[in-house]
Amino acid sequence: MRKLYDVQQLLKKYGIYVYVGKRLWDIEVMALELDHLHEASLVDHSTYAKAKLVLTHEHRIEEEREKEISGGKN
Repeated sequence: MRKLYDVQQLLKKYGIYVYVGKRLWDIEVMALELDHLHEASLVDHSTYAKAKLVLTHEHRIEEEREKEISGGKN
């Protein structure tokens, strides 16, 4: 599991489709859904850890992108 798409496909296996309208929010909701799947023992720890790393990485990228955009407006 290396990309956000891979995490989306994992969630899709469980009938979970996430689209809030803002990429940062989508990532946050995916992380919550992944937590719920792990707590229910539907996703093993290894898969969960890899998916969380991907989501954390993507979240960081989006936060930086938003900082650049808002910093450029001033």
